[in-house]
Amino acid sequence: MFEHVPWIVVIVQKYFGVPLCSLLGTYGLKTTPELLFPGHIVMAFIIVFFLLVFLGMMKKRLSIYPNLAQYFMESYVNFISSMVIDTIGEKGKKYIPCIGTLGIFILLSNLLGLIPGLTSPTSNINITAGCALFVFMYYHWQGIKEQGMLRYIKHFMGPFELKGAGIAGAALMFPIELIGHFARPLSLSMRLFGNIFGEDLIIIIFFSLIPLLVPLPMMCLAIFTSLIQTLVFVMLSTIYIAGAVAVEEHH
Repeated sequence: MFEHVPWIVVIVQKYFGVPLCSLLGTYGLKTTPELLFPGHIVMAFIIVFFLLVFLGMMKKRLSIYPNLAQYFMESYVNFISSMVIDTIGEKGKKYIPCIGTLGIFILLSNLLGLIPGLTSPTSNINITAGCALFVFMYYHWQGIKEQGMLRYIKHFMGPFELKGAGIAGAALMFPIELIGHFARPLSLSMRLFGNIFGEDLIIIIFFSLIPLLVPLPMMCLAIFTSLIQTLVFVMLSTIYIAGAVAVEEHH
């Protein structure tokens, strides 16, 4: 694992972490600034803050004649909407805000490491695991809301009827389905983490050896990889939601 502490993390630790640790210490809570504000959390908050400010400003400047930023955002929303509706159907419209927010957060998290002095939050397993666990809980929650608890649990038993010989098949399918579902957040988190961590590590190595021009091809490749990994994460999340809310259609 490479050690790289961005300058902004150092500033946050100094001006926010140290005073907060001192305050907590007066109440008997012993901690350190590094534990309060680790680098990946600081980077994630930077993205959240940027999105709040940027989208808030865009909302006030919406026009029928879009500028470049509005054009790109409208294209992004149209892409997410088409993908969700094509996968889930018309009732999938209510999932567009969640999928769209998840997608733009992951994309910016992937790309942030290309800015000198900063790192990608998604190069840390804690961030990718958090996103994957959110998807895991979200699609199960939506499945239970849509199907009802008993009907949703039943789809873990496969296409077997709970009578006669079908009981044995259902009993066999249930643990297999459970293992498959619990493997999903592991797959989502490790795939995203591995790709982004790897590209960030290579770029840092190139910069440490020859900081001018040589890292540029890798940075261009990293942009492409970031887009692909975001697309894969978002598409799989949409497919998982579709499988949860339209159980009967998938059997």
